[in-house]
Amino acid sequence: MTLSEKDQLYHWHPYTQHQTTGLLPAIVKGDGALLWDENGKEYIDAIASWWVNPFGHSNQVIADAIFKQLTTLEHVLFGGFTNKPAILLAEKLMEILPSNQKKIFYSDNGSTAVEVAIKASLQYFYNKNQKRTKIIALEDAFHGDTFGAMASSGITFFTEAFQGSLLEVVRIPVPTSGNETTSLQALEKMVQTNEFAAFIFEPLCQGAAGMVMYSPEVLDKMITLCKANSVFTIADEVMTGFGKTGKTFAIDYLETNPDMMCLSKALTGGTIPMAITTFTQEIFNGFLDEDVNKAFFHGHTFTANPTGCAAALASITLLETDEMQKNIERIHDLHLDFEQKIKIHSRVKTTRILGVIFALEIKTENQESYYGTLRNKLYQFFIENGIVLRPVGNTVYILPPYIITNQQLEKVYNVVEKALEIV
Repeated sequence: MTLSEKDQLYHWHPYTQHQTTGLLPAIVKGDGALLWDENGKEYIDAIASWWVNPFGHSNQVIADAIFKQLTTLEHVLFGGFTNKPAILLAEKLMEILPSNQKKIFYSDNGSTAVEVAIKASLQYFYNKNQKRTKIIALEDAFHGDTFGAMASSGITFFTEAFQGSLLEVVRIPVPTSGNETTSLQALEKMVQTNEFAAFIFEPLCQGAAGMVMYSPEVLDKMITLCKANSVFTIADEVMTGFGKTGKTFAIDYLETNPDMMCLSKALTGGTIPMAITTFTQEIFNGFLDEDVNKAFFHGHTFTANPTGCAAALASITLLETDEMQKNIERIHDLHLDFEQKIKIHSRVKTTRILGVIFALEIKTENQESYYGTLRNKLYQFFIENGIVLRPVGNTVYILPPYIITNQQLEKVYNVVEKALEIV
């Protein structure tokens, strides 16, 4: 029995309708931007395995850091104790985060990072006997699958089964080009009610919505509106963080800093699950009291796992090298060259680029569903041609590891171009 056949016997995969899904490729090896399945077939990982692996599979620098840490201290509880890797990571993060971020809360993944931010927002006002029980979010957002994160998301088929069980979230239009005024007016109306604890957003690029992009200028205005009305701002940088947009964080394009940031995915270079929520000193101070009940009673068993912290430190060190920064610029330039070629194709509706993120929308007669026929046809075509890409409806996006070679990226472009001929 093959690994793929055994997998089908035992596993329940994420975002998968198993009634209509066949055998899945069993990956047995990864190196750089490449993956190999049990049959020896090679794939180019053109989305860095869900955006987590910017420095390539089996990266030796991160592997060595993990091994060294495992032989010293693999894990110790963070409740009542601390550890050196967590402190070193915090010090490093303070060097690269916006200057108003002063406190770090560790958790396990992007959803929990968002959950921490939402809970802290709500409890901050509860601690002050102020009734602010609602959250503002953008339409078509995706912030994760735990309940607070899910409530803040706007892609309905992810959340519709749970609508009666979610906290109250009001969604406003995404401030894409031409919609800025409408979005700003909607936000201004909300923040003036004194009912909202926070505004959460994916800065500059909504990943799961199909890499929908908007400008730093309008986001600056939105954050300023929130600050003027005592509504906290939460930048969900789970996808955009650590170089994806061309800067370390998407927030680095702004003049105004958010109150909270959510980090995960590329944090550990795709090695160990870990997440971070960062806070201003003001928010942290809102939980300081002689009354123990005003503490933030939230935690995870593997909070500040030393091995994960060591991996994150190695990952950030790699990101800061001249080589990696040049790689990010190189990929961006290659995307621009490909855009000039592909945007005139008769089947291409629009193209978008931000940093190493490239997206194109395919012209369709009807609105394509997220996991619709076109998407599934494209996905299968890419897999058959040895490319890992996961289209979103009629949007094909590329978000490769920074170490992908020009030749590998050119193959990805060529396969995307061929895919336009089959739709």
